[in-house]
Amino acid sequence: MLQLLILIVGLAAIAWVNWYFFMAPKAAVMAKASASGSQEVTITVEGGYSPSVVRAKKGQPLRLIFDRKEKSPCSDEVVISEFGVRRFLKPFEKTVIDVTPTKAGTFEFACGMSMLRGQIEVEG
Repeated sequence: MLQLLILIVGLAAIAWVNWYFFMAPKAAVMAKASASGSQEVTITVEGGYSPSVVRAKKGQPLRLIFDRKEKSPCSDEVVISEFGVRRFLKPFEKTVIDVTPTKAGTFEFACGMSMLRGQIEVEG
């Protein structure tokens, strides 16, 4: 009976982890216009990305400011394949990444191991 209980708890934990990382609803934030004319958003990096969904407009420069607040090895790099970005994020510092989305769509960003994930939703 104890083994069955352990199995059920283990399966529940696996299901929760998969839901949390891959299916949980993510809060979206619209990038705000800055004085320089670009869109700008600060993304906190601490056990994940917050916000994990960024909305931006097509054709306007987008400045992503990654504010890393930890030393976890998983969060030491961010990759945005669609824009050819692969950058190291120094612990407890801000890293600025400038891109210009030229087409509408959803583009993922992730840590180097693809465990931490986020999205840029570009509106046409």
